[in-house]
Amino acid sequence: METKEIYLAGGCFWGTEHFFKQINGVVETEVGFANGHTETPTYEQVYTDTTGYAETVRVVYDPAQVSLEFLLQMFFVAIDPTSLNKQGHDEGTRYRTGIYYTDVADRGAIDMVFADEQAKYAQPMVVEREPLANFYPADEYHQDYLDKHPDGYCHLPKALFDFARKANNL
Repeated sequence: METKEIYLAGGCFWGTEHFFKQINGVVETEVGFANGHTETPTYEQVYTDTTGYAETVRVVYDPAQVSLEFLLQMFFVAIDPTSLNKQGHDEGTRYRTGIYYTDVADRGAIDMVFADEQAKYAQPMVVEREPLANFYPADEYHQDYLDKHPDGYCHLPKALFDFARKANNL
């Protein structure tokens, strides 16, 4: 199986990761920190909003089962794309939204979905669209957090997880 990856910053990475794990064709996820300016940041450092990092999920997917366009459409279901540095109750630059890519060929699909989504809003969207500069995995404690702690904090409503599970079966 040949896979591709995309890096998505959608606020707190616990919920964002759990959301994408529900989608058929997503074969692996990993939470971490993307596009900052320090080496090997810790969660505690990123939490200070001084490192430039965004809480981000590396999403590895099988393009034979799910398209990048579909994943991005689902991403926009899970975020408020007009909210700068804030998703749910979480505030700070570490909670900004972003789409970070490693394959320049993906930029066309990203721009297309972005334009379709922007048409739904009167105000400009503030989702970053940039090449991935760097990514550092978070500690094991943060990986698969909502699997380990089903009643743990999440800014996403639980109904979204059911929606994601059913979405590509429609």
